[in-house]
Amino acid sequence: MIDKLSWIAVYPELVLLVMACVILLTDLFVTSAQRTATYVLTLGTLLVVAAINALYAQVDQTFYAFGGMVVSDPMGSWLKAFAALALAATLVYSRPYAAARGMLRGGELFSLGMFSLLGMSVMISGNNFLVIYLGLELLTLSSYALVALRRDHVVSSEAAMKYFVLGAMASGFLLYGLSMIYGATGSLDIGAVFRAIASGQIKHQVLVFGLVFVVAGLAFKLGVAPFHMWIPDVYQGAPTAVTLLIAGAPKLAAFAIVIRLLVEGMLPLALDWQQMLAVLAIASLLLGNLAGIAQTNLKRMLAYSTIAQMGFVLLGLLAGVVNGNALSTANAYSSAMFYMVTYVLTTLATFGVILLLSREGFESEEIADFAGLNQRSPLYAGIMAVCLFSLAGIPPLVGFYAKLAVLQSLVASGQASYIALAVFAVVMSLIGAFYYLRVIKVMYFDEPITAGRVSAPVDVRVVLSINGALVLVLGLLPGGLMTLCARAIVQMLAG
Repeated sequence: MIDKLSWIAVYPELVLLVMACVILLTDLFVTSAQRTATYVLTLGTLLVVAAINALYAQVDQTFYAFGGMVVSDPMGSWLKAFAALALAATLVYSRPYAAARGMLRGGELFSLGMFSLLGMSVMISGNNFLVIYLGLELLTLSSYALVALRRDHVVSSEAAMKYFVLGAMASGFLLYGLSMIYGATGSLDIGAVFRAIASGQIKHQVLVFGLVFVVAGLAFKLGVAPFHMWIPDVYQGAPTAVTLLIAGAPKLAAFAIVIRLLVEGMLPLALDWQQMLAVLAIASLLLGNLAGIAQTNLKRMLAYSTIAQMGFVLLGLLAGVVNGNALSTANAYSSAMFYMVTYVLTTLATFGVILLLSREGFESEEIADFAGLNQRSPLYAGIMAVCLFSLAGIPPLVGFYAKLAVLQSLVASGQASYIALAVFAVVMSLIGAFYYLRVIKVMYFDEPITAGRVSAPVDVRVVLSINGALVLVLGLLPGGLMTLCARAIVQMLAG
């Protein structure tokens, strides 16, 4: 018998599932080329789901449901709320682009987007290896279909095949690692796994062997080097609307399962997985920033930028436990969560401008396509510049504060190796600033290719302006979001 509390814990997911099915059926009767009814219903659902999750987060309590297989805590609720809002913004930016390319002949973009969000929500709420894996598969299968949504586009089909093959391999890594941990601990529940590892009665070699495969699987989902192979090809090959679907909200879910598996489940093995994360972070910062310089395609450049940015997130995660002392965990993990949330916010606006400049028969994805954008539209050039400055970590934008928070957590550890890592990260950021500034130079100082003004639907203009303003405002006043992340992480660690 499932108790009432269990149903309350998954209420946001139930709303999302029911409405995804309703929208899928409703769309059969929609005749509008813009799928207006489907679009409005989807946005309404996403805003309601985000509001419910935000209310759950305010409760400030952790409770378990379905025999401990599902957890509802402030960290999970906030991440689900942010993911729902990120998907809503993505769909607003994507609709004009998708309509011009025949991707709205059916409502697949909206329904698959909602099913991918359901997968993210299940991942974020999972307190059991199988639940997390089920959520992960729901997300990835929806993503594969979305990448191949332009059935008549060879490049998109090729990107979908690459994503599918590499994604299947990464899922195999993760599943094999989890099965090794299960074999060693005798449980699939994260709490029981933590207690079994903490008891010290399990052979360390077996645990570390399983841990290597788990970290490899998680590294693929985050897109960090050397498991980054899919990111540049999928970002460039997928329709830009789908690139944003993959680059935005799913990163929040990937962060959540890293926290669930490594922190909540395997914190006693922190010394081992922190060393692995350190290697991944160094490789990501090095490869992402150096390879980004050579790119002329903006989507591909942003793909390498993502690899470098995820390297920074890993730096925050590896500073949690120092010499067996877990006192700085809340500071380190909250800085990583803050970084991930603000990165997604900035990425949404960046791709929003790319989608806005794309028109029928023309993909605005080369850096040269942005030449003279300031003369055509000062507003959208300004939003793009703010986002690129933020990604480069230039004050007073939110990206600067996010980088500062992560570097501060490294330096606060007092370890010479971590301080060296912080210096390395700063140097890599200086190198990476080149390719962001190059795009700004093209927008403001090069002659425009076309003289036409940039026009946008009202909903796109409003959401993009709010999105760009938040990147600036959260940089000037980061305290509220940082406090929210810190409280969520403290509650998660206490639970």
